[in-house]
Amino acid sequence: MNRLSLTTSLTALLTAGLVASGCSASTGDTPEPAPAERGTLSSSVPLDHRRLPSAQGEWLISYTSADAAGKPITVSGTVSVPKSPPPQAGWPVISWAHGTTGTADVCAPSADRPGSPAHSYVGLVDQTLDRWIAAGYVVVQTDYEGLGTPGEHPYLNGPSAANAVADIVRAARQVDPGVGSDWFAVGHSQGGHAALFTAAADQQAAGLSLRGAVSIAPGGFQTSQTTAYFQQQTGEQGVRAALPFLPTMLIGAAVVDPGIVPEQLLADEVRPVLDAARATCQDGIREAASTVRAERVFREGADLDRLTAYLKSQEPEGLALRVPTLVLQGTTDVLVNKRGTDQLVKSLCERSPSIGYEAYDGADHRQVLAASQPAAQRFTEDLLANRQPASACSRP
Repeated sequence: MNRLSLTTSLTALLTAGLVASGCSASTGDTPEPAPAERGTLSSSVPLDHRRLPSAQGEWLISYTSADAAGKPITVSGTVSVPKSPPPQAGWPVISWAHGTTGTADVCAPSADRPGSPAHSYVGLVDQTLDRWIAAGYVVVQTDYEGLGTPGEHPYLNGPSAANAVADIVRAARQVDPGVGSDWFAVGHSQGGHAALFTAAADQQAAGLSLRGAVSIAPGGFQTSQTTAYFQQQTGEQGVRAALPFLPTMLIGAAVVDPGIVPEQLLADEVRPVLDAARATCQDGIREAASTVRAERVFREGADLDRLTAYLKSQEPEGLALRVPTLVLQGTTDVLVNKRGTDQLVKSLCERSPSIGYEAYDGADHRQVLAASQPAAQRFTEDLLANRQPASACSRP
């Protein structure tokens, strides 16, 4: 799909989406239409390029979802169906929650092409997702709120992400009648966080059955310590190591709490990193961060309490998971370290005894995707066959 056709497709999707979200361009006395129900398909456009080679058909879609406050929004994403004929109950569904790409619209995975600013990550993920397609699963991929659609992206907001992950499954069933009702929330990094929140949410939509969740290198653990971490750093090396994710977190927090203003919190020396985050994706943010020469990230005297409280509210440690969940982690991951994931699983086990946990020696943050896919597939197959997966939670 060339740039013109992609722009035309997205315009059609967003125009339909504005209707679905209850917005109206009318300035007369005609009442605005009622918002569409969550999961309502707004529009679908067949993709004329192959994202997942094993797919029979793929669509760029928009659908109605809900933001963190429960207000209707339009979200974009893709639907890919396998070549194998659907079983009697329909193909089972993997609702993929993607890892951190950024908060700018160009970071939406549905817009990814070779050479796109998020392709180093999205292209790698697609290789793993194609294995799910080849195994006979439908793969749906939400972009999340505010990526490629109006508004900004509330990075690491659990309720918003869980809504988008669930509602695209509803929408996919309106795209192809072979899409079944059994589905799994599967995600990596930021998406691992989203998968946990999806597993904890009330998923009682008619006609759908969330069978389980897979959380790969889940982000979000103890993020409320972010402000303290940067305040404790006294040299450029410590600042630069974690800086690429900070503006993404600030922008995401400000979407939900307008009282958090990133420009008022950051020191002038690191503003170029925030500017990069508003325009491009994580690779570009890392490049901007590599040029920063600053020993201090936050302004002198900046009030960080509001930001810290918001980050605390989105940590996954206190979730009570409603469905069996598998956590997968690489041992050499420096972005989401194993020690933190160990602690997260231990905390989750206090409220949710049906949690599996596997670690992969030598796998880093991205390598764990391919390394863990066979275990994730065994987990979903066990649940589809009504076999109880093993739990890592100790029994009294």
